Amino acid sequence: MNLFDVYPLNDIEIVKAAGSNVWDAEGQEYLDMYGGHAVISIGHTHPHYVKRITDQLHNLGFYSNSVKIPLQNALAEKLGQVSGKTDYQLFLCNSGAEANENALKLASFYNGRKKIIAFKGAFHGRTSLAVSATDNPKIIAPVNETDNVVFLPHNDVEALQNAFKEYGNEITAVIIEGIQGVGGIKEASIPFLQAIRSLCDEHNAVYIADSVQCGYGRTGHFYSHDYAGVSADVYTMAKGMGNGFPIGGISIAPKFQPWHGMLGTTFGGNHLACAAALAVLEVMEQEKLMENAQAVGKYLIDSLKEIEGIIEVRGRGLMIGIELPAEKAAVKKNLLFKQHIFTGEAKPNVIRLLPALSLTMQQADQFLENFKIALKG
Repeated sequence: MNLFDVYPLNDIEIVKAAGSNVWDAEGQEYLDMYGGHAVISIGHTHPHYVKRITDQLHNLGFYSNSVKIPLQNALAEKLGQVSGKTDYQLFLCNSGAEANENALKLASFYNGRKKIIAFKGAFHGRTSLAVSATDNPKIIAPVNETDNVVFLPHNDVEALQNAFKEYGNEITAVIIEGIQGVGGIKEASIPFLQAIRSLCDEHNAVYIADSVQCGYGRTGHFYSHDYAGVSADVYTMAKGMGNGFPIGGISIAPKFQPWHGMLGTTFGGNHLACAAALAVLEVMEQEKLMENAQAVGKYLIDSLKEIEGIIEVRGRGLMIGIELPAEKAAVKKNLLFKQHIFTGEAKPNVIRLLPALSLTMQQADQFLENFKIALKG
């Protein structure tokens, strides 16, 4: 049997990792400025993280949600404390797409409506409803097509107001990333997020803050949307939540009332996943990683803005987009194969930086020095 060939692969096999460095099968060391799509939040193979999971595995790896799992309660308490949403409720799943799928389903249960407002450039996942709210027709199969999703221009308050005038009480939810990742590191403006909050309140629609890539401390705020000074009704999360162990979740405002069977999952909130997620939050607190992300991110952004040959530098904290002219399309490839630095991209020509929140100033300087070399060709 062969693998189903859906991923374009770099001819590199990673066999070892520590902190913000990885090594391939030939022993070559790389600086990891991408963290496997923003997944590595506290650094590769952090000792506390490894011990947490190992200790749990020695006791119990899995049992289903048909029994009490105290680790889930401990995770909910710690997440509420670190995020500042102490009165919210937690539902655990396995991935970001599942988190967004469940958030949209929850919204529809709440107000009995069907229409969803999403935005140009959005990426919310690949499951049935999440992919319908994703602005990429190529990955929406015919079975996923629906008239229930309305795409609006990003950061256009007037278009949003007009949509609420047109659809009014048909709208179940507005879903938005605080900073679009796949869309090219584009930040939602403060007035725009505040308008979403106000219009959702006025029309009893649900404000869903997709924090799968942009959340979990990456911007210096726990949820990137927090910089707008308003609270969402539901926050979705995954990626950095487990530092590589699959886990996702939705943080749900107190106004939502659960009932048995409303949402469900086999693997969501399992013992190992909760141990991993607790380790992440503990390390984030102990090592002040949100503060580090803010400081090192600001340094990187400010430094990048001084480099000639860049069209624009966007982002916040350690979620950074570097837009390059078309003739510099080879920079990402050069960084990987010549400078040995992993980065990401967003089409058409944006370098995405999503490193561990523990990235040091020295490693930031290492990237900047090598980026200048790669930029020159």
